[in-house]
Amino acid sequence: MGRLFGTNGVRGVINKDLTIQIALDLGRAAGTVLGPGDVVVSQDSRMGGTMFTLAATSGLLSTGCSVIDIGPAPTPTMQLMVPRLGCSAGLMITASHNPPEFNGIKVMGNNGIEVSREVESQIESSYFKKDFRVSKWNDIGTSQRYDQAIRNYLDAIKTHVAVREISNQNLKVVIDCANSVGALTTPQLMRELGCRVISINAQLDGRFPGRDPEPTPKNLLALSKMVRAVGADLGIAHDGDADRTTFVDEKGQVLWGDQSFAIVASRVLSRRKNSVLVTPVSSGRLIEEVVKASGAKIDWTVVGSVVVSHRLAETGAELGGEENGGVFYPPHQPVRDGPMTAAQVVEIMAAEKKKLSELVSELPRYFSAKIKVPVDPGKMEAAMNVLLRLSEDLNRITIDGIKLVYDEGWILIRPSGTESLLRCYSEAETQETADELVQRGVALIREAIAKL
Repeated sequence: MGRLFGTNGVRGVINKDLTIQIALDLGRAAGTVLGPGDVVVSQDSRMGGTMFTLAATSGLLSTGCSVIDIGPAPTPTMQLMVPRLGCSAGLMITASHNPPEFNGIKVMGNNGIEVSREVESQIESSYFKKDFRVSKWNDIGTSQRYDQAIRNYLDAIKTHVAVREISNQNLKVVIDCANSVGALTTPQLMRELGCRVISINAQLDGRFPGRDPEPTPKNLLALSKMVRAVGADLGIAHDGDADRTTFVDEKGQVLWGDQSFAIVASRVLSRRKNSVLVTPVSSGRLIEEVVKASGAKIDWTVVGSVVVSHRLAETGAELGGEENGGVFYPPHQPVRDGPMTAAQVVEIMAAEKKKLSELVSELPRYFSAKIKVPVDPGKMEAAMNVLLRLSEDLNRITIDGIKLVYDEGWILIRPSGTESLLRCYSEAETQETADELVQRGVALIREAIAKL
């Protein structure tokens, strides 16, 4: 039996790797495993979104599930509505930050969190065996539209921030909506928080004419220029499904994901004694220092937002986050939520009356490096086993891959979830040391490959 799910749902090139037959059968498999019951469906702005939504909906209805279509919306909006509407599951048609030719499907459980790896396996089993529940003619599900999801979602976010305090600061915000569903929430949210809003790339267009959906510094040059040109206090940028936010300070500098994560973490964790932060082993020293300064502790996980969400739900920890800027705020919901993160950052700026660059300057500074090393597809597991033997006398963490911890920094080696290669990351207090560490990691990988 093959694999259907990747790190975050099912993804592929539209009408090539991801077809309407796959969407139909995935809907049937999800309905078989998670139903019967109501299922929320939504989509981002990508090409094929309506096509795949209708196909997946047909599959769900055939199993006796009923569908509540909330229309185009961010993934976290859809996730909030699953438990709020008392549904058994949710299907989100999105490929998040992938290039425009991709689309995908994420499957949520009844708590709005992406289903666990175990449930993914059950859905895959049903999918590949074509072992679907088939309803009798008089038990086929029904489909209805629900138009209040975005309103419900914005109101939910506003209960977690000091609206009046933010409004008093009259902040000017530029929002880069990535030609996708963040345009339906974040500009309106910021206006309701009393900010002056300028939007760019705000028309929904699955060709992504403004920029690629991944909010990298290279893709945010227009946002940086606009922030400086209009004298804005900050810029806000989303990925394709708006579950992450990247920030630009008033000088046009793009914040690294772990910087915005650290700014939020330092405030949330210090509110309660012995707070816990859930984060993957790919997070670095900056987060470790912030957690330590807040008197909190870290609960390390394997890499993947699904794992972080499930750990938060299991443990009741105060916060979760990833180094890519994904922040999970459980009092709102234990999933990555871009608009919620944006509201938290403007609240911090307003409460402390500080510019975003000032908040960043208060953080410790670290530098990172990344290199990919190709490995023959059949030798990946063997290479990792040799690496485990080569590193057994070193200070290491082996929750996900191998993280080697040194006084001067760390190296993380782990297999890619999508390609036949090993990813090597490093972090240190200087770029020179980070570069030296990543080369040390690459040398270790090459030594392991040579021993195969």
